[in-house]
Amino acid sequence: MSAALTAARPGGLGSFNVITLEHAEAIVGGAEAAKSPVVLQISENTAKYHRGLAAVAAACLHIAAASTANVVVHLDHATSPDLVREAVDLGVRSVMFDASMLSHDENVEATAAVAKWCQDRDVHVEAELGEVGGKDGVHAAGARTDPTEAAEYVAATGVDALAVAVGSSHAMLTRDAVLDDDLIVRIAAAVTVPLVLHGSSGVPDAGLQSAVRHGMSKINIATHLNQVMATAVRSALTDELLVDPRKYLGPGRTAVQAEVERLLRVLAID
Repeated sequence: MSAALTAARPGGLGSFNVITLEHAEAIVGGAEAAKSPVVLQISENTAKYHRGLAAVAAACLHIAAASTANVVVHLDHATSPDLVREAVDLGVRSVMFDASMLSHDENVEATAAVAKWCQDRDVHVEAELGEVGGKDGVHAAGARTDPTEAAEYVAATGVDALAVAVGSSHAMLTRDAVLDDDLIVRIAAAVTVPLVLHGSSGVPDAGLQSAVRHGMSKINIATHLNQVMATAVRSALTDELLVDPRKYLGPGRTAVQAEVERLLRVLAID
């Protein structure tokens, strides 16, 4: 992951969630077209959807290895250390351990243990301080990360990247979130690791570019791509006789690839 972050600078590193095989193919295709590094993210929920991590991880790792782009496969929002260990055993070299549902002290203890275990195996570890708004529909979008607490958390846990709350919210269907750029600057100055923006689907292009300019390194996008795919699939299915999944998932894949390419160019700021 560190190499991909470095390769993405001075822009932001686009990180997109995989649900289906078509997502993975489209994301990597978009990265190749944009000549940009990219992250394929597999969430804990997606692993559950596929009845286990192994198959979807193997597919993403294969697609990443075959690509001409710099592609990182990343485990996203893993709440279980066991899932982290499984991912690493499968060959995933970047993970996000999410202990944000725990108390602060429990979060620090659990995250520090996972970080040490991963780093002993040369695996990049991202964590989340507090909770970014909107996750599971129960957290306030007004959540904000305190820069001093962020610095203390990074020092105590030893993580390699930190997801912070600066005004974005998970699962937004509209792109009208307004980020606190001044807060991004203050957090970036306080911590020694790259910052990660979760809930980026709700942030307009100009807001994403501003966030990168002010100190965000990794930009996570999931819901927005799902909207793009769903719109293309719905359009194809207006033909009531259409039954071949390739005839509607294919247009979905094409639409996602085009949007990933566009977003990667948006993030590649001067």
